[in-house]
Amino acid sequence: MATSSLPPLDPRPKVREKTIRNIFVTQSEDTRQRKDNNANHISGVTESSNKFLEVSVSALQKTLILKKEAELEEVDKQLALKRQEFNTCVDALAQRRSELQIKQQQTKERVMKFEKFVAENEAKRRRALKSCESSREQNILKQREIENLTEQLKQLRVRKQILKDRMSKYKIFEDYLMKTLDYLPGNYPDNGSESLVMPIIRRHETLSITHQELLQRLGRMEEDVEQGQRQLLNMKHEHSTKKLMANKDLSELQRELETLKEKNKQTEVKLQIEQGLSREKLEEMGRLLMAINNLAEQCYLTAYGALENMNMLTKMDMVKEFILDKADTERRARRLMESASAMTSTTAMTDKRGRGSIKSIGSKTQLKSSSKVSKKSEIFT
Repeated sequence: MATSSLPPLDPRPKVREKTIRNIFVTQSEDTRQRKDNNANHISGVTESSNKFLEVSVSALQKTLILKKEAELEEVDKQLALKRQEFNTCVDALAQRRSELQIKQQQTKERVMKFEKFVAENEAKRRRALKSCESSREQNILKQREIENLTEQLKQLRVRKQILKDRMSKYKIFEDYLMKTLDYLPGNYPDNGSESLVMPIIRRHETLSITHQELLQRLGRMEEDVEQGQRQLLNMKHEHSTKKLMANKDLSELQRELETLKEKNKQTEVKLQIEQGLSREKLEEMGRLLMAINNLAEQCYLTAYGALENMNMLTKMDMVKEFILDKADTERRARRLMESASAMTSTTAMTDKRGRGSIKSIGSKTQLKSSSKVSKKSEIFT
């Protein structure tokens, strides 16, 4: 046989929703419904207990109001103290920031002076190195000139000694010829300007003079060549020195460039890290503000005024008061439920005829209160 589909049974009793009347905020709807039900069914028995509960509730409400006012005054005092501490901290931080800025400016000035001093010392050092190099080059050139001149002097001394030896060797022939000329008669054909020996002698003298001129010219040319070689060597040495100095300056500039690149990389990494941290802080702050705004919308109390005009501290205070009020209401509801259950048990013992109806009413009220308590606990969580 085909079974007909039945709707699912709801274990909880259906409760008709009613509009909340203008009553005190700590008085729950379950308590009022339970009071109405008990008054309808067992009005004669629970009349005195209801009066007692109303008196106790009113006294409890007054004490809670006084307690809340005292707590509010204490919170206001603490808030004023916190504001004063915050203002003092802000003033101290501003003064410290100004001192740090002054110290930073002084440090920058000192660094600039030190860099200027280092640059001046570096320029002096370079000028001293250049002067030292030039003086050393001049000393080397002078030493070479001295060596060349000493070598030439040795050669000239050797040549002079050779010529002296040759003159001493040919001196006897000169003496013999002069004596022979002295013994010749005056009308000798070879004597005088018409002699045949005189053109040869003149020719020899001319050739010797030409030879001497050529030797002098050769010496001057050799000196010019040596001077050109010395100039070439000096130019090569100067070129090598300038090349070394340029390579040194280039290496220093390359090291400075590498250090600057490394510093730029480090600053870029620090900047990226700071940007990431600031972005994470802003996102976290945005989430926190959004959560506070959502809680303020859910826990809105008209005593604090419009929600748009509140700051974050006021919203947090409002949420705190709402949660404390709800927790206090739950505790009072549980106490009233326990007292009502005790009263229903006593009335069940005295009235045997209405036991079934009282049990059904007690179970309904218990289910209602448990459902309300579970809803409130979900709201708090």
